[in-house]
Amino acid sequence: MGVDTSLANTSHPGGPGSNELVPSRYAVQVGDIEVLVVSDGVLPLPTAMLAHNIDPAVRATWLKDMFLPPDAYDWALNVVVVRSGDRTILVDAGLGLDPDLHLPRAGQLIKRLEAAGIDLASVTDVVLTHMHMDHIGGLLVDGVKERLRPDLRIHVAAAEVKFWEAPDFSHVSMPPGFPDALRSTAKRFVKEYRSQLRPFEEAYEVAPGVVVTRTGGHTPGHSVVRVASGGDRLTFAGDLVFAVGFEHPEWYNGFEHDPEESARVRISLLRELAKTGGLLVATHLPFPSVGHVAVDGDAFRWVPVFWDY
Repeated sequence: MGVDTSLANTSHPGGPGSNELVPSRYAVQVGDIEVLVVSDGVLPLPTAMLAHNIDPAVRATWLKDMFLPPDAYDWALNVVVVRSGDRTILVDAGLGLDPDLHLPRAGQLIKRLEAAGIDLASVTDVVLTHMHMDHIGGLLVDGVKERLRPDLRIHVAAAEVKFWEAPDFSHVSMPPGFPDALRSTAKRFVKEYRSQLRPFEEAYEVAPGVVVTRTGGHTPGHSVVRVASGGDRLTFAGDLVFAVGFEHPEWYNGFEHDPEESARVRISLLRELAKTGGLLVATHLPFPSVGHVAVDGDAFRWVPVFWDY
C-alpha cells in the first residue's frame, strides 16, 4: 500500500492552504480504492479524559512513559475521504466552528479539503461514525451546505439518530460545557440535514468495497467503516480506539456514553485487526494515524506504518 499520487498531489500552487509547510493529508491506496486521511486539527483536552476509571497516579505514569504532558495534551482530529468507483465518500466532518469550548485549533477540514483539490460538490456520500460535534460540525459551517450536492446521501446508524433525540450523559466524564454543546450540535445537524439522512440498521455498503457497520459502545449508533479491495484492508475506527487503548483497552474514555460496552467492542476490534493484519485509522490517534495492531501479552501494541513519501 503506497501513496496514491492522484490524491496526494492535488494541491494547487497559490491556492487555498498553500501556506501550510506540511500538508495535513496523507494518502493510502487500498487495492483499487483511494483513501485520504485529512487532519481537521487538534483538540486540547484534559488528560483525565483518557481514563476516568483508574487511579490518577496510574494514568500519570502512562502519560510520563509516553512523554506526554500531565494535565492536557492535543488529541488529533482525523477525517477520511474515500474514492471507490464513481463515489467520493467523506467519513466524518470535523469540528466546524468552535462552540465556545476553546478549541480554536480544530475546524480546519473545509480549507484542507480545498488545499487537497477536493471540491465539496464532488462528494457523493457522507458517512458519520457518530454524531458527536467533532464529527459533524464541518457540515454546519456557514456556506458549506450550499456547496454540497442536493442529492448528497448522509449515512448514519438509525440508533444514533434516535439516541440524540434524548441523549444519556449519565456515564460520561466530560469537561463542563461539552454535554450541552454536543446535544445542541446534534439537534441542529438533524434539523439541517434530515432530508438527506439515509439511516441504516446494522451495516450498509456505501460503495464497492466500502461498508459501514454499527458497533455501538461509544454511542449506541457508533459505527466503523471497512475498506477492502484486492486483498488490502483498512478500517476507520472512529472513536473506538484512543492512544491509550492499545496498552489499556479496559480504560474508560470520558466521551464514551457506555464505557463497559466501549471496552468490549474495542477489544473485539483490536483482536480482529491483529488477526487480519489490516490497516487501522482512527479519529483521535496522532495524524496520520495509519498503522497496524499487534497482540502484546494480554493487551495490544500500535505499530505505525513508515511514512510513505
